[in-house]
Amino acid sequence: MKLHKRFSYIFIIFFLIGGCKAPENKVTENENSIEIIVSCGEDSNLESYINEGWTIKQEYSEEKVCSWKTVAATKDCNLEKDKGCKIVKPDKIGEEKFYLLEK
Repeated sequence: MKLHKRFSYIFIIFFLIGGCKAPENKVTENENSIEIIVSCGEDSNLESYINEGWTIKQEYSEEKVCSWKTVAATKDCNLEKDKGCKIVKPDKIGEEKFYLLEK
């Protein structure tokens, strides 16, 4: 049973880590529209686009995990000695903002 539990924890950890991306600013551009994505409070160059004559046509945000932390799975788990009892869970939750700009 302990072996099954450990494989479950390992699977969950790889699933969570595999789905994570580092926070980044993304800009997708075509002739008349630009999509800017800002994650977890990163600085964006949105104001420079607005100064160049672009207008915000659509704006929305989603909750996003900005960082993760490793914690003990049970109260009697020793993180230093027992590597199989670690689990990874969200540490900081932030926002990912999407802006659609048009000229």
